[in-house]
Parts: sequence; structure tokens; C-alpha cells
Amino acid sequence: MTEHANKPELSLPTHLTLGQSVDYIEQYTPELLQSVPRSLSRDQIGVAHPLPFQGVDIWNGYELSWLNRKGKPQVAILQCRVPVTSENLIESKSFKLYLNSFNQTRFDSRDDVHKCLQKDLSACANEQVSVSLYGPEQFDELPVKNLSGTCIDDLDIDVTHYSPAPSLLTCDNSQNADEVLVSHLLKSNCLITSQPDWASIQIRYQGPQINHEGLLAYLISFRQHNEFHEQCIERIYCDLMAYCKPLKLAVYARYTRRGGLDINPLRSNYTIDIDNDRQARQ
Repeated sequence: MTEHANKPELSLPTHLTLGQSVDYIEQYTPELLQSVPRSLSRDQIGVAHPLPFQGVDIWNGYELSWLNRKGKPQVAILQCRVPVTSENLIESKSFKLYLNSFNQTRFDSRDDVHKCLQKDLSACANEQVSVSLYGPEQFDELPVKNLSGTCIDDLDIDVTHYSPAPSLLTCDNSQNADEVLVSHLLKSNCLITSQPDWASIQIRYQGPQINHEGLLAYLISFRQHNEFHEQCIERIYCDLMAYCKPLKLAVYARYTRRGGLDINPLRSNYTIDIDNDRQARQ
């Protein structure tokens, strides 16, 4: 793979509200949800078909509220999982606008809200999306934890690349490793608005020993890169596979929230169970 420019040239759908001024609608409006075909970025990255990975995009929504039948506000935390096999990813600004449309809408029960969310999000992704709602009585079930693994952020390195530089990735083919590496220094920018996206990232792999200094410099090289969260993680996964050729690989990122939503993509070439544990920065 070649080193990439800051802003990939993608033919994004012209109907997106991202980067535009909009009115906030407070009555339930599922039409606010907008999709982006995953194929656009995957074709640009060079992701093979069938997909070389499995995984999920885990979303958490902290600003979900509606009215009960007596007009009393209700609140809940939303968690949903969008499979990587879905035709579309869900555009985040439209997701926020859609959730805002619940604010002044009356529902008979939390279960009715759940059913609407699952139906609408699945229709947008064009594949079944799993949804969970947690009411205030369940908030203490949602812990804050650090990503497990060896943090590489204290390595004393010189940094000169701020656009993705996969050539920084090197490995020692004479040494095999089975390790979990973590960095909190991943930053990229929104593809449309260039607003910063901050993340902690966990890389699990088995195979030739990956050079930690080169890996850290590579992750930092996304600092001025414009791409959606899900696309960045797929790019990182593909670059690691191309340059280091691990036998097993899982790349998992926890992005900080914006507008009450965070996105946490997982890409792996083996089955892995991931707990949706919030990070301190989320």
C-alpha cells in the first residue's frame, strides 16, 4: 500500500447534512437518518471482497430522551451494534438529529422506543442492527475501564509524519509475538468538517514481532488525516496486515463522543468478544 494524502478523494452522497446548517426537529422523524455506502471507502483503501475481516461498529448514545404518555420526560443510554457486513454505515450527524427528534415525542413505553430505534437503524444500515437501552436504574452497570494491554505511548520517538505513513510499520520475522498493544494518541479528523476525532486504540495480534516505535509513529501519522472513524480503523487493519502479516489481528478503537455519541469500531480476522466498556475520555 502507498502512503496516503490527508483527505481521501471519495464521491460522498450529496444529500448529507454533515457540515451544513440544519433545523433541529423534536418530533419523531426517522427520515433524518442518512447512510453512507461502506463500499466508497473500501474501494479507495483497497479492501478485498469477500471482506478480509469481521467485526462491528459499537455506538453509545448519551442524549436520548422522549416523553411518556403523560408528557413526562424519560431518559436512557443507547447502545447499538452495526455489523461490518452492513451495506451502509450510519452517518453520525444524521444519527444525532434523528435522536433529537424523539425529544418531544410521546411513547407508551421504553420498549416502544427500542422497537423504533432497532427498525430505523437497521433500515439505514440495510442490515439488522442490535439495540439496547439502559434506564437510570441501570446506569451503574456501565463501568469506566481502561483498555487492557501494554501502552506504547511513553516510547521516546521522533515524529515527522502527520499523514498516514504505513511504511513506518516494520516487524522482526525472526521473532514471534502474541501481545496486546494500546495507544491513546490516535487522532484523525472528520472527512467533511475536519473537526478532530480522538481515540484510544487496542491492537491484538499473533505473528512476527511488530516494532513498537514504528507502530506508535504510524498511529500518530493519522493526526492530520481526514476520514470517518470506521474507515480509519479499516485502513489501520489493512496496513498492519499488508506490512506485518500477522496470523491473527484485531484492531479496536474507542473514540471520544461528539454530540452525545461515540463510535467504537472493531475489525479482526478471528472471533473476539469485546466488552463495551467506556473509557475515561468518553
